[in-house]
Amino acid sequence: MTSMTIIPHWNPEDRGFWDRSGRAVARRNLWLSIPALALAFAVWMLWSVVVVQLPAAGFRYSTNQLFWLTALPALCGATLRIFYAFAVPILGGRRFTTLATASLLLPAIGIGLAVQDPNTPFAWMVVLALLCGIGGGNFASSMANISFFFPGARQGLALGLNAGLGHLGVALVQMLVPLATSVGLFGVLSGPAQQTAQGPMWLQNAGFIWVPLILASTAAAWFGMDDLADTRAGMAEQAVIFTRRHTWLMCWLYLGTFGSFIGLSACLPLLAQSQFQRADALHLVWLGPLIGAVLRPLGGWMADRWGGARVTFWCFVAMALGAAAAWLCLPATPPSAQHGAVGNFIGFLGAFGVLFAASGIGNGSTFRMIASLFVADRVQRAGGLMSAQTLAAREGAVEAAAALGFASAMGAYGGFFIPKSVGSSLAMTGSASAALAVFIVFYLSCIALTWWAYSRRNAPYPC
Repeated sequence: MTSMTIIPHWNPEDRGFWDRSGRAVARRNLWLSIPALALAFAVWMLWSVVVVQLPAAGFRYSTNQLFWLTALPALCGATLRIFYAFAVPILGGRRFTTLATASLLLPAIGIGLAVQDPNTPFAWMVVLALLCGIGGGNFASSMANISFFFPGARQGLALGLNAGLGHLGVALVQMLVPLATSVGLFGVLSGPAQQTAQGPMWLQNAGFIWVPLILASTAAAWFGMDDLADTRAGMAEQAVIFTRRHTWLMCWLYLGTFGSFIGLSACLPLLAQSQFQRADALHLVWLGPLIGAVLRPLGGWMADRWGGARVTFWCFVAMALGAAAAWLCLPATPPSAQHGAVGNFIGFLGAFGVLFAASGIGNGSTFRMIASLFVADRVQRAGGLMSAQTLAAREGAVEAAAALGFASAMGAYGGFFIPKSVGSSLAMTGSASAALAVFIVFYLSCIALTWWAYSRRNAPYPC
């Protein structure tokens, strides 16, 4: 690593520094971070699309096994986020982004090889599903890294852009994979097609299509991003977040927003197909993640303008209503291939559109809350000296970055619990009603917590 890639002093709160050179450097790192994060999300959610096409390719897995494959990447990704959250201050943003992006090649190539043989053991598919969790882990390090580059007043929009445009990877994978598997993109290099009732299918392209993009993004991160020497910190300096009350409260709220976004993204294709027996379900469900991804930057901007707690509160209200509407639109009795489903499919998709929109906005507003809470708390306890407040702001930024990563880890467990809850509900009752009822109760708890701790008049921690 050359000295040109390490910036020895970084103070975005200094207006003169920001105007002279800070803004340009921060934007360059942001715009290189976004495609790397989008690819990470695409690989993370790859199984949400692949599982729908496995039966046509000759794989004989049960519905419950298919839901396990959609849930395991989130379980692994959420766990990796706990470690990735603390990696950037230790290793540096440029170096870690490069390594994390390059590691996406393992599941992309592995899936491309495994799906060519219907006799591939389910255990090996489980390993590949866990490897896809690498993409989920990348989010924690990416958000922590970008939070260092921007001043507090601009973090809501910056983090919203990084995460929101990064989330487009979910919509991208659900939109592109059905198209990529319908044509022989790589000729003889990708292997023979699988013959299905609908015609030839190249399911291996679901993995191989991402390989050249991952290689390009890895090179861009290595040659174009920077490390910040001022943000170097060990585990001891960052571990203090576990003693902060905000950490645990915000983990619960982020589980409600991001956990819903990623969990519903993972299970919606299989859920829509199993409940409504619609052949066109796979060509429509990507619209939900697209809505959530596009609206996340709006959530950060709204939080900058009106306060993160107020925006988050109303997002949870909308999510509770959306889950209730989806519940009402489900078929009254378990559907069958012979008789189809009676529920309201269009209403069901509309309700999920509300869930994705509210969770996307809430993702941005909750992250803005985290970024402001830790810095404000440190500065308030620092006293009136300018030097003390500057040091406190820097220490608060380190804490906030670690808290952002850790909260993102806890939130990502929603990507496991939601598909697994839906799968268990379907296995026991043939319907997703029980799972949706649990989600409604959870959203009500998030409404109460947000109001009591952050958004009501005279709240203990207004933000």
